[in-house]
Amino acid sequence: MLSFSHEVFFEVATQLSFSKAAAALYISQPAITKHIQSLETHYKVSLFERKGNSVSLTAEGKILLEYVVEGRELQRRLSFDITRQKNLHQAKGSLTLGTSTTISLYVIPPVFSAFHQQYPNIELKLVNRNSENILKALLDHEIDLAITEGKNNIPSVRNQFFITDEVIPVCSAKSNLVKKKTIKPEELKTIPVALRERGSGTLAAVTEALQKCKFSIADIQHKIVLGGTEALKNFLLDDTCLGFLPLRSVARQLQNGELVRLNITGLHIHRAFYFVQRRGSEADRINQLFIKLATSHYNKKL
Repeated sequence: MLSFSHEVFFEVATQLSFSKAAAALYISQPAITKHIQSLETHYKVSLFERKGNSVSLTAEGKILLEYVVEGRELQRRLSFDITRQKNLHQAKGSLTLGTSTTISLYVIPPVFSAFHQQYPNIELKLVNRNSENILKALLDHEIDLAITEGKNNIPSVRNQFFITDEVIPVCSAKSNLVKKKTIKPEELKTIPVALRERGSGTLAAVTEALQKCKFSIADIQHKIVLGGTEALKNFLLDDTCLGFLPLRSVARQLQNGELVRLNITGLHIHRAFYFVQRRGSEADRINQLFIKLATSHYNKKL
Protein backbone atom coordinates (compact mmCIF):
# COMPACT_ATOMS: atom_id res chain seq x y z
CA MET A 1 0.00 0.00 0.00
CA LEU A 2 1.23 3.47 -0.81
CA SER A 3 2.01 5.74 2.12
CA PHE A 4 0.50 9.18 2.54
CA SER A 5 3.91 10.59 1.67
CA HIS A 6 3.59 8.97 -1.75
CA GLU A 7 0.17 10.63 -2.16
CA VAL A 8 1.77 13.95 -1.27
CA PHE A 9 4.51 13.30 -3.82
CA PHE A 10 1.89 12.53 -6.49
CA GLU A 11 0.09 15.84 -5.90
CA VAL A 12 3.31 17.86 -6.01
CA ALA A 13 4.58 15.95 -9.06
CA THR A 14 1.37 16.38 -11.08
CA GLN A 15 0.77 20.01 -10.12
CA LEU A 16 4.47 20.97 -9.89
CA SER A 17 3.58 23.18 -6.97
CA PHE A 18 3.97 22.70 -3.23
CA SER A 19 1.29 25.29 -2.46
CA LYS A 20 -1.28 23.76 -4.85
CA ALA A 21 -0.58 20.30 -3.42
CA ALA A 22 -1.12 21.66 0.10
CA ALA A 23 -4.47 23.14 -0.95
CA ALA A 24 -5.55 19.92 -2.67
CA LEU A 25 -4.70 17.78 0.36
CA TYR A 26 -5.90 20.29 3.00
CA ILE A 27 -2.58 20.31 4.83
CA SER A 28 0.04 23.02 5.35
CA GLN A 29 2.90 23.69 2.96
CA PRO A 30 5.51 22.89 5.65
CA ALA A 31 3.80 19.49 6.06
CA ILE A 32 4.10 18.94 2.30
CA THR A 33 7.80 19.73 2.46
CA LYS A 34 8.27 17.37 5.40
CA HIS A 35 6.67 14.44 3.51
CA ILE A 36 8.80 15.08 0.41
CA GLN A 37 11.96 15.27 2.52
CA SER A 38 10.99 11.98 4.17
CA LEU A 39 10.76 10.27 0.77
CA GLU A 40 14.03 11.81 -0.40
CA THR A 41 15.73 10.51 2.76
CA HIS A 42 14.20 7.07 2.25
CA TYR A 43 15.25 6.77 -1.41
CA LYS A 44 18.49 8.74 -0.87
CA VAL A 45 17.83 10.92 -3.93
CA SER A 46 16.44 14.36 -4.76
CA LEU A 47 12.97 14.13 -6.27
CA PHE A 48 12.50 17.77 -7.26
CA GLU A 49 14.61 20.59 -8.57
CA ARG A 50 13.69 23.93 -7.08
CA LYS A 51 14.59 27.09 -9.00
CA GLY A 52 13.02 30.16 -7.45
CA ASN A 53 9.27 29.61 -7.43
CA SER A 54 9.35 26.86 -10.07
CA VAL A 55 9.50 23.14 -9.37
CA SER A 56 10.43 20.31 -11.73
CA LEU A 57 10.97 16.58 -11.36
CA THR A 58 14.46 15.11 -11.32
CA ALA A 59 15.19 11.96 -13.34
CA GLU A 60 14.63 9.94 -10.16
CA GLY A 61 11.42 11.84 -9.47
CA LYS A 62 10.08 10.91 -12.90
CA ILE A 63 10.81 7.23 -12.23
CA LEU A 64 9.05 7.38 -8.86
CA LEU A 65 6.04 9.12 -10.43
CA GLU A 66 5.62 6.29 -12.96
CA TYR A 67 5.52 3.71 -10.16
CA VAL A 68 3.25 5.82 -7.93
CA VAL A 69 0.76 6.26 -10.79
CA GLU A 70 0.73 2.50 -11.35
CA GLY A 71 0.53 1.84 -7.62
CA ARG A 72 -2.44 4.19 -7.13
CA GLU A 73 -4.33 2.43 -9.91
CA LEU A 74 -3.65 -1.02 -8.43
CA GLN A 75 -4.51 0.13 -4.90
CA ARG A 76 -7.82 1.60 -6.05
CA ARG A 77 -8.81 -1.57 -7.89
CA LEU A 78 -7.60 -3.84 -5.10
CA SER A 79 -9.65 -2.05 -2.45
CA PHE A 80 -12.80 -2.35 -4.56
CA ASP A 81 -12.30 -5.94 -5.72
CA ILE A 82 -11.67 -7.28 -2.21
CA THR A 83 -14.53 -5.44 -0.49
CA ARG A 84 -17.06 -6.22 -3.23
CA GLN A 85 -16.82 -9.96 -2.62
CA LYS A 86 -19.22 -9.95 0.33
CA ASN A 87 -21.51 -7.11 -0.72
CA LEU A 88 -21.17 -5.04 -3.91
CA HIS A 89 -23.22 -2.20 -2.46
CA GLN A 90 -20.86 -1.88 0.51
CA ALA A 91 -17.69 -2.03 -1.59
CA LYS A 92 -15.01 0.56 -0.91
CA GLY A 93 -13.18 2.56 -3.54
CA SER A 94 -12.91 5.94 -5.18
CA LEU A 95 -13.84 7.62 -8.43
CA THR A 96 -12.51 10.94 -9.67
CA LEU A 97 -14.59 12.15 -12.60
CA GLY A 98 -13.53 15.01 -14.85
CA THR A 99 -16.13 16.91 -16.87
CA SER A 100 -16.81 20.21 -18.60
CA THR A 101 -18.94 22.92 -16.98
CA THR A 102 -22.23 21.97 -18.64
CA ILE A 103 -21.96 18.35 -17.51
CA SER A 104 -20.73 19.28 -14.02
CA LEU A 105 -23.58 21.69 -13.33
CA TYR A 106 -26.55 20.21 -15.14
CA VAL A 107 -25.99 16.49 -15.75
CA ILE A 108 -23.80 14.91 -13.08
CA PRO A 109 -25.35 16.02 -9.73
CA PRO A 110 -28.37 13.64 -9.89
CA VAL A 111 -26.11 10.83 -11.13
CA PHE A 112 -23.66 11.37 -8.27
CA SER A 113 -26.57 11.30 -5.83
CA ALA A 114 -27.95 8.05 -7.25
CA PHE A 115 -24.49 6.45 -7.33
CA HIS A 116 -23.77 7.48 -3.73
CA GLN A 117 -27.05 5.97 -2.56
CA GLN A 118 -26.23 2.65 -4.21
CA TYR A 119 -22.52 2.59 -3.31
CA PRO A 120 -22.13 4.75 -0.17
CA ASN A 121 -18.54 3.67 0.54
CA ILE A 122 -17.12 4.76 -2.81
CA GLU A 123 -15.61 8.22 -2.53
CA LEU A 124 -16.65 10.56 -5.33
CA LYS A 125 -14.75 13.59 -6.59
CA LEU A 126 -15.69 15.88 -9.47
CA VAL A 127 -13.09 17.91 -11.39
CA ASN A 128 -14.58 20.73 -13.48
CA ARG A 129 -12.51 22.12 -16.37
CA ASN A 130 -13.06 22.84 -20.04
CA SER A 131 -12.97 19.86 -22.41
CA GLU A 132 -9.41 20.48 -23.57
CA ASN A 133 -7.99 20.43 -20.03
CA ILE A 134 -10.14 17.49 -18.91
CA LEU A 135 -8.51 15.26 -21.54
CA LYS A 136 -5.07 16.32 -20.32
CA ALA A 137 -6.05 15.50 -16.73
CA LEU A 138 -7.16 12.02 -17.83
CA LEU A 139 -3.90 11.33 -19.65
CA ASP A 140 -1.94 12.65 -16.65
CA HIS A 141 -3.84 10.22 -14.36
CA GLU A 142 -5.31 13.06 -12.31
CA ILE A 143 -8.79 11.63 -12.94
CA ASP A 144 -10.13 8.11 -13.46
CA LEU A 145 -12.87 8.84 -15.98
CA ALA A 146 -13.80 11.81 -18.17
CA ILE A 147 -16.88 13.07 -19.95
CA THR A 148 -16.10 15.34 -22.88
CA GLU A 149 -17.96 17.03 -25.68
CA GLY A 150 -17.28 15.15 -28.92
CA LYS A 151 -14.98 12.22 -29.64
CA ASN A 152 -11.28 12.45 -28.94
CA ASN A 153 -9.47 10.94 -31.89
CA ILE A 154 -6.26 9.96 -30.17
CA PRO A 155 -5.08 6.33 -29.86
CA SER A 156 -4.47 6.44 -26.10
CA VAL A 157 -8.15 6.84 -25.16
CA ARG A 158 -11.44 5.06 -25.81
CA ASN A 159 -14.74 6.92 -26.32
CA GLN A 160 -18.20 5.64 -25.36
CA PHE A 161 -21.36 7.60 -26.23
CA PHE A 162 -23.30 9.05 -23.29
CA ILE A 163 -25.97 11.65 -24.21
CA THR A 164 -26.70 14.39 -26.71
CA ASP A 165 -27.11 18.09 -25.96
CA GLU A 166 -28.32 21.17 -27.83
CA VAL A 167 -26.70 24.60 -27.87
CA ILE A 168 -29.03 27.51 -28.64
CA PRO A 169 -28.76 31.25 -29.37
CA VAL A 170 -30.32 33.34 -26.60
CA CYS A 171 -30.55 36.92 -25.44
CA SER A 172 -32.05 38.86 -22.55
CA ALA A 173 -35.76 39.56 -22.70
CA LYS A 174 -34.89 43.27 -22.66
CA SER A 175 -32.75 43.03 -25.82
CA ASN A 176 -34.02 44.49 -29.09
CA LEU A 177 -33.06 41.17 -30.72
CA VAL A 178 -36.27 39.71 -29.28
CA LYS A 179 -38.21 41.66 -31.92
CA LYS A 180 -36.51 39.71 -34.72
CA LYS A 181 -38.44 36.61 -35.80
CA THR A 182 -35.39 35.20 -37.55
CA ILE A 183 -31.74 36.13 -37.83
CA LYS A 184 -29.63 35.28 -40.86
CA PRO A 185 -26.11 33.96 -40.15
CA GLU A 186 -24.55 36.90 -42.02
CA GLU A 187 -26.26 39.28 -39.57
CA LEU A 188 -23.90 37.99 -36.89
CA LYS A 189 -21.30 40.24 -38.50
CA THR A 190 -23.16 43.26 -37.12
CA ILE A 191 -24.98 41.87 -34.05
CA PRO A 192 -22.91 41.99 -30.82
CA VAL A 193 -22.22 38.43 -29.66
CA ALA A 194 -20.68 37.10 -26.44
CA LEU A 195 -18.80 33.79 -26.72
CA ARG A 196 -17.19 31.14 -24.53
CA GLU A 197 -13.41 30.91 -24.28
CA ARG A 198 -11.09 28.96 -26.55
CA GLY A 199 -10.96 25.29 -25.54
CA SER A 200 -14.64 25.31 -24.60
CA GLY A 201 -16.77 22.50 -26.04
CA THR A 202 -19.64 24.94 -26.47
CA LEU A 203 -17.50 27.21 -28.63
CA ALA A 204 -16.30 24.22 -30.68
CA ALA A 205 -19.91 23.15 -31.32
CA VAL A 206 -20.90 26.68 -32.40
CA THR A 207 -17.86 26.93 -34.68
CA GLU A 208 -18.66 23.61 -36.37
CA ALA A 209 -22.33 24.48 -36.87
CA LEU A 210 -21.48 27.86 -38.40
CA GLN A 211 -19.06 26.20 -40.81
CA LYS A 212 -21.96 24.09 -42.11
CA CYS A 213 -23.70 27.40 -42.88
CA LYS A 214 -20.54 28.46 -44.73
CA PHE A 215 -19.86 31.04 -42.06
CA SER A 216 -16.76 31.50 -39.93
CA ILE A 217 -16.61 32.16 -36.20
CA ALA A 218 -14.01 34.81 -37.06
CA ASP A 219 -16.69 36.78 -38.90
CA ILE A 220 -18.78 37.21 -35.76
CA GLN A 221 -18.70 40.59 -34.07
CA HIS A 222 -17.62 39.39 -30.65
CA LYS A 223 -15.92 41.68 -28.19
CA ILE A 224 -16.86 39.70 -25.10
CA VAL A 225 -15.34 36.32 -24.24
CA LEU A 226 -16.23 34.65 -20.94
CA GLY A 227 -14.85 31.54 -19.29
CA GLY A 228 -17.65 29.31 -18.06
CA THR A 229 -21.31 28.67 -18.78
CA GLU A 230 -22.60 30.48 -15.70
CA ALA A 231 -20.43 33.53 -16.36
CA LEU A 232 -21.77 33.83 -19.90
CA LYS A 233 -25.36 33.26 -18.79
CA ASN A 234 -25.17 35.88 -16.05
CA PHE A 235 -23.62 38.36 -18.48
CA LEU A 236 -26.42 37.83 -21.00
CA LEU A 237 -29.05 38.35 -18.32
CA ASP A 238 -27.70 41.87 -17.75
CA ASP A 239 -26.71 42.74 -21.31
CA THR A 240 -28.33 42.94 -24.74
CA CYS A 241 -25.85 40.71 -26.61
CA LEU A 242 -26.63 37.45 -28.30
CA GLY A 243 -24.94 34.37 -26.86
CA PHE A 244 -24.79 30.63 -27.41
CA LEU A 245 -25.51 28.43 -24.40
CA PRO A 246 -26.46 24.78 -23.75
CA LEU A 247 -30.23 24.38 -23.55
CA ARG A 248 -29.86 22.51 -20.25
CA SER A 249 -28.16 25.53 -18.69
CA VAL A 250 -30.88 28.07 -19.55
CA ALA A 251 -34.07 25.98 -19.27
CA ARG A 252 -35.20 27.79 -16.11
CA GLN A 253 -34.45 31.27 -17.50
CA LEU A 254 -36.34 30.47 -20.71
CA GLN A 255 -39.30 29.25 -18.70
CA ASN A 256 -39.51 32.33 -16.48
CA GLY A 257 -38.93 34.71 -19.39
CA GLU A 258 -35.57 36.16 -18.37
CA LEU A 259 -33.94 34.83 -21.53
CA VAL A 260 -35.43 34.33 -25.00
CA ARG A 261 -34.46 31.69 -27.54
CA LEU A 262 -33.58 33.19 -30.92
CA ASN A 263 -33.92 31.64 -34.35
CA ILE A 264 -30.90 31.78 -36.66
CA THR A 265 -31.80 30.54 -40.14
CA GLY A 266 -30.34 27.11 -40.90
CA LEU A 267 -28.30 26.97 -37.69
CA HIS A 268 -28.80 23.83 -35.61
CA ILE A 269 -26.23 23.05 -32.93
CA HIS A 270 -26.25 19.56 -31.48
CA ARG A 271 -23.35 17.81 -29.82
CA ALA A 272 -22.68 14.46 -28.25
CA PHE A 273 -21.08 13.81 -24.89
CA TYR A 274 -18.80 10.82 -24.48
CA PHE A 275 -17.29 8.90 -21.60
CA VAL A 276 -13.54 8.81 -22.15
CA GLN A 277 -11.19 6.25 -20.60
CA ARG A 278 -7.50 5.61 -20.95
CA ARG A 279 -6.72 2.59 -23.11
CA GLY A 280 -6.19 -0.36 -20.80
CA SER A 281 -8.60 0.88 -18.14
CA GLU A 282 -11.81 -0.02 -19.99
CA ALA A 283 -12.43 -2.95 -17.63
CA ASP A 284 -12.15 -0.79 -14.50
CA ARG A 285 -15.14 -2.00 -12.46
CA ILE A 286 -15.88 1.28 -10.70
CA ASN A 287 -15.82 3.16 -13.98
CA GLN A 288 -18.17 0.61 -15.50
CA LEU A 289 -20.59 0.82 -12.57
CA PHE A 290 -20.73 4.59 -12.95
CA ILE A 291 -21.12 4.51 -16.74
CA LYS A 292 -23.93 1.96 -16.46
CA LEU A 293 -25.82 3.94 -13.82
CA ALA A 294 -25.38 7.31 -15.60
CA THR A 295 -26.52 5.90 -18.94
CA SER A 296 -29.49 4.17 -17.33
CA HIS A 297 -30.48 7.36 -15.49
CA TYR A 298 -30.75 9.42 -18.67
CA ASN A 299 -32.24 6.64 -20.79
CA LYS A 300 -35.14 6.51 -18.33
CA LYS A 301 -35.79 10.17 -19.03
CA LEU A 302 -36.11 9.68 -22.79
